[in-house]
Amino acid sequence: MSKRALITGITGQDGSYLAELLLEKGYHVFGLARQESWYRPNCASHLAGRVDILFGDVTEGVDIVRAVQDAEPDEIYNLASQSRPGESWSRASETLLVNGLAAVRLFEAVRHNRPQARIYHASSSEMFGQTGLEQQSETTSFNPVNPYAAAKVYAHHMAGIYRESYGLHISAGILFNHESERRPLHFLSQKIAYGAACACLGILDSPDRNERGRPMVENGKLALGNLDVARDWGYAPDFVRAMWMISQQPRSQDFVIGTGQLHTLRDLCAVAYRSVGRDWQDSVYSDPALVRPLEPGTTRADPTKAHKALGWYPSVSFEEMIGRMVAAQVKRLQQHS
Repeated sequence: MSKRALITGITGQDGSYLAELLLEKGYHVFGLARQESWYRPNCASHLAGRVDILFGDVTEGVDIVRAVQDAEPDEIYNLASQSRPGESWSRASETLLVNGLAAVRLFEAVRHNRPQARIYHASSSEMFGQTGLEQQSETTSFNPVNPYAAAKVYAHHMAGIYRESYGLHISAGILFNHESERRPLHFLSQKIAYGAACACLGILDSPDRNERGRPMVENGKLALGNLDVARDWGYAPDFVRAMWMISQQPRSQDFVIGTGQLHTLRDLCAVAYRSVGRDWQDSVYSDPALVRPLEPGTTRADPTKAHKALGWYPSVSFEEMIGRMVAAQVKRLQQHS
């Protein structure tokens, strides 16, 4: 009899890759999604007919309970999130509701209706904030510097409290930045891939707009914020593989998942534009209006525990990942030209 899995956030990048992985492993996959999210194009649209979609909102306790009761899952992957740290400043209350309280409602639903289910909860490296440490591990203290990170810290601590207080099998993956061809355009990495694709095709004013309603590439230029920001970037399919591996552990526990390699935004731009034979400095500039009110410190994963306990290692390099993202944007722009 096949295992049953419930994924919140199935319409997003991680949810769609995870659903594919679980289907390949023979799981019966359920996804919790809002009707308007599922019926418009999304990252999991191609899985229609292969997964069972349960309509509901993660912020509504009754919807979560119904989903747990209907799916009767062996494993639950809580990936639903307001996933943009920068936007959390203008949507602080919504971010707390989706990223914080919704997780607690899920834990409560499982406690009362499916206590034997294993829960994977998506935590974030943003929780570390400004640590002053060269690398961050499972024992590093959290110091959030934006509403997104603060909400994630709350949910992370509540996962631990429910695990210890009620004996639930809740494991958290503290995932560092992970990107792919499926990232929406409002994400920084995809903006850069898109900008490189426009440079490759000679597009001076892009058809797609930025958060201010202007062409994302205008007069041949891509506007970004602080170019000195440094992050640990990995490939999303590698990270969802880690999610599944974490859920298979006999003892619930937390894991830091990242590459352990640090790259600046300048590095990302250089790789993206170089992949299409362009110099990024001809096409990218820093706009002070796009700098966050308070930037997290430099975050780089110490994935030693994941290496030793899970045998997990990334399989796709930073350069290959960015190259794939740029190629996908070139193809998309060509198809819509």
